[in-house]
Amino acid sequence: MNILQFCYKPPYPAVDGGTIGMHSISEGLVNLGCKVKILTFCSDKNPFNKSLLPSNYIQTYNPEAVYVNLKPNIFDAFLYILIARSYIVERFVTSEMKKKLIRILKSEDFDIVHIESINLAPYIPLIRQHSKAKIAFHCPNVEHLIWQRIYKNEKKNIFKRWYLKNTAQNMKFYELNNINNFDVIFPVTDKDAQYFKQAGCIKPCIGVPIGFHTTQEITDVMQEDNSLFHIGSMNWFPNQQGIKWFLNEVWQHILHTAPQVKLYLAGRHMPAWLQNGTWQNVDVVGEVADSTLFMCSKRIMVVPLLSGSGIRIKILEAMSLGKTVVATTIAAEGIMYTEGQDIIIADTPEEFALAVKRLIEDKEYCDRIGENARKLIKEKYGTNIVAEQILNYYNQMLQN
Repeated sequence: MNILQFCYKPPYPAVDGGTIGMHSISEGLVNLGCKVKILTFCSDKNPFNKSLLPSNYIQTYNPEAVYVNLKPNIFDAFLYILIARSYIVERFVTSEMKKKLIRILKSEDFDIVHIESINLAPYIPLIRQHSKAKIAFHCPNVEHLIWQRIYKNEKKNIFKRWYLKNTAQNMKFYELNNINNFDVIFPVTDKDAQYFKQAGCIKPCIGVPIGFHTTQEITDVMQEDNSLFHIGSMNWFPNQQGIKWFLNEVWQHILHTAPQVKLYLAGRHMPAWLQNGTWQNVDVVGEVADSTLFMCSKRIMVVPLLSGSGIRIKILEAMSLGKTVVATTIAAEGIMYTEGQDIIIADTPEEFALAVKRLIEDKEYCDRIGENARKLIKEKYGTNIVAEQILNYYNQMLQN
C-alpha cells in the first residue's frame, strides 16, 4: 500500500508528543510492509533540515517540507475573528504547499493520503482533484475543545477571554463543518470518536490509540529519591497553563505534607516567566538532551493539565519506562488506565499533596504502580499493534 503522510510539522526527530505520535504511524506502517512518503510543513519552532536526518530515514520516507511562518500576527488574528474564520487554520494555507502537493500527487499514485491535523483540511479539494486516494484523518485531539477549556479557565483578563472564546467558536465551526470531508477519521481516543459522532460525523470514525515503542528497557541510571518531574513542550499553552496552576495552587500543599520533595520542570521552549521565577525546591531544567535519561533519573511524573484533548503521549512514554504518574482527569483522558492501579488521578491541590505524600513514603506502592503502567503500555500501545489496526481498516476501505 502506498501512503502519503501529510504532517503539520516534521515528525522526525520525535522530540515531543505530536512528533512521537506521527512518527509511530510512519514507522508502524513501514514495518507492516507499506510504502510511506512524508510531506510536512516546517517553521522556526519546528525546523526541517534534511542534511541532519539519518540516511535510512531519508531513503525510507523521502521527506519533503515547506516552510510556513507561524509567528502570531495580531492584525491577522483579529481580522479572522471579525470575519469568523479560523486564524489557526488559515496560517497553513500557502501557495508553495499547494504547488508541492500537486507535483507529488501527479508524480505518484497513492492509495491513502493520511492527514495529521485538522489544520490541513483546506487541502482536501486539491487532493480530490489530483488523486484518487482515500483521505484519512489521524486526529490527535478535538482542537476546538482545547480552546474552549482554555477560554473557560481564563478568569482575569476580560479581553483575552473574549479573544479565546471567539477563537474556540471559529475553530469549532471549521472543525465540525469539515469532519465529513474525510473518508475515515481516526481519533486517538474512543471518547473523541464518540464526540464527533454526536456532533454529526457520518463517516467511519474509529478510536485508535497512539502507537508507542515498548521494547525499550528502563535505563540503568541512578534515580533520585523524593523527586517529581514534568516534561513537555512549553510552547503549548495547556502545558503552561497547567504548570502555572500547579506552582501557584498546588506546590505549597505538597511541600506542607512532604517538605523534602523537589520538582524538576523540563521541556522545549521554556517561557521567560518560568526561567526567571523562583519557587522553593523547584528546578527549571529547560530542554534536555535525552528525555528518556531525564525521566529515568526522577521518580514521579506530575501532569496537571486543566485543558486539552486527545491523549498525552509524554504520559505514555513515562509509563513505558515504569514511572508512576500523578495526573488530572483531563491529562489522563484517552488512556486505558485503571485509577489507583497504573496511574494516580488528582484534580485538586489537596489530592495532589496526599498522592505525592503516599508515593514518597511508600516506595513499594510507588514501584508497583509504575510496573503496572509499564505492562499496560506494552500490551495496549505497541507501535505495530496500533499501525495494524489502521492498516486493516485501510485494506477494508480499499477493497470496498
